[in-house]
Amino acid sequence: MNGKVHVYTGNGKGKTTAALGISLRAVGAGKKVFFAQFVKGMRYAEAEAIDQFIPDIEIRQFGLECFIEKEPAAEDIQKARQGLEIVAEILKEGSYDLVILDEANIALYYKLFSVEELLSVLKQRSDNVEVVITGRYSPEAIIEYADLVTEMKEIKHYYTSGLQARKGIEY
Repeated sequence: MNGKVHVYTGNGKGKTTAALGISLRAVGAGKKVFFAQFVKGMRYAEAEAIDQFIPDIEIRQFGLECFIEKEPAAEDIQKARQGLEIVAEILKEGSYDLVILDEANIALYYKLFSVEELLSVLKQRSDNVEVVITGRYSPEAIIEYADLVTEMKEIKHYYTSGLQARKGIEY
């Protein structure tokens, strides 16, 4: 396979931001990007910017408005599974050069779909498709399957001093 699998994981800030960066680079090189956001349903600023300015990135969200805090609801599971089905077809078709699975590791952590299901989808992708998987708590099986793994490690974060997430910076 020419297309590689990247994983951006860890407890530090910057996983989605890194995925957005590689997406921008891909578009600049004339490539098409599909950006699937699992667990997220709120319209984050990156989705607004992509919709307004970068037509070669298609972004779709497969989550509810509020992030899962405890146990996922049936609708959380349904949205994530629907997203995985859509991503599976996109990966098989090979019409996108880069496919981002933003927060897929969180979907796995909350058991919205299984590691085996995600690995099956990845193994059935078209040879040319590059894939980026983001989110904390990446399972060992995903790390082993990936060609590139980067861990974002939190050293210090102003959130711990009580500063809330800010639009345009954290969301």
